[in-house]
Amino acid sequence: MTIHPFRRHIQRLLAAGDVQVGGDRDWDMQVHDPRLYGRLTAQGTLALGESYMDGWWDADSLDGMLFRLLDARIDQKARGIAAHLDGCRARLLNLQTRRRSRTVGERHYDLGNDLYRAMLGRHMVYSCGYWREARDLDAAQEAKLDLVCRKLGLQPGMRVLDIGCGWGEALKFAAERYGVSGVGVTISREQAVHARELCAGLPVEIRVQDYRDLHEPFDRAFSLGMFEHVGARNYRQYFEVARRCLGERDLFLLHTIGSNVSVRYTDPWIGRYIFPNSMLPSAAQIATACEGRFVIEDWHGFGVDYDRTLQAWRENIERNWERLPPRYDRRFRRMWRYYLAGAMAVFRSRRAQLWQLVLSPRGIPGGYTEQR
Repeated sequence: MTIHPFRRHIQRLLAAGDVQVGGDRDWDMQVHDPRLYGRLTAQGTLALGESYMDGWWDADSLDGMLFRLLDARIDQKARGIAAHLDGCRARLLNLQTRRRSRTVGERHYDLGNDLYRAMLGRHMVYSCGYWREARDLDAAQEAKLDLVCRKLGLQPGMRVLDIGCGWGEALKFAAERYGVSGVGVTISREQAVHARELCAGLPVEIRVQDYRDLHEPFDRAFSLGMFEHVGARNYRQYFEVARRCLGERDLFLLHTIGSNVSVRYTDPWIGRYIFPNSMLPSAAQIATACEGRFVIEDWHGFGVDYDRTLQAWRENIERNWERLPPRYDRRFRRMWRYYLAGAMAVFRSRRAQLWQLVLSPRGIPGGYTEQR
């Protein structure tokens, strides 16, 4: 029987990552539609995710398969035309203008608070937990929030800014545990509704507002998992905003996923289905944007904790799918599974990092005392 040349090509690529078509290991690919090979050859990583959503293939361990492909850098050999087009678009356009920045709020964060409540656990915190001493997701998220507060040296009476406040849990934690007041800004209306309810009765204000419109003083500021939506063209302005909101002896904490290399766009599938107009910053891009604005007092990496966080999110959402409305249909569930599994693979292969930076406008006299 003649084997189609596209199939041979794809099998060779997969084999370089120790993945077999039709193999008996849990990370091997089981193909249900032979059109897959031509689709992958033409469209690369975009087609890999879309064809999984369409049910053209499966793997018992989806994260295990994607980890092996990423660890072997197969994605760099099979980018497809979509990646090249996205690269050109990013070079020509600012993908995170005020108008475009609202897209991720509408298409991702406004999907439904019911979805995120089912996935994120008791603390609706959509960023990496801190598992140093934690044994479950809720404890890991509480440890992360306390770590942020300790790194900033929060004291009663301080006024704190949360850039990209999500569902409000971080400001609630800081207000209740450390006696501060605060302002949180988000571009998601669904997040703002939940955050206002969560923080009712606390000295916390939640706004639907672009970070670029902030012009007021704070004693401390932090941003947890929002910088991935800012875009390289806007990094310097982002740090300018943070700087103008802080006094010379104040502190800013940036919590962000980071890339090992400098890019200006994300994976085509992630950009189309999960986080439109997003991109991961590199260490070089962050340092360059901080130059002349902040002193980097501390740079703490714990990206391996994100794999464990994502596994906990997956366990939660798989347990709760049947309780969610029908709008989260079979195709949506497959999309979400691919998203979470792909993210696990990225962190497990160390292709992405998780960083917390503590920044000061002029440097802390006598030096900064690290917190872990």
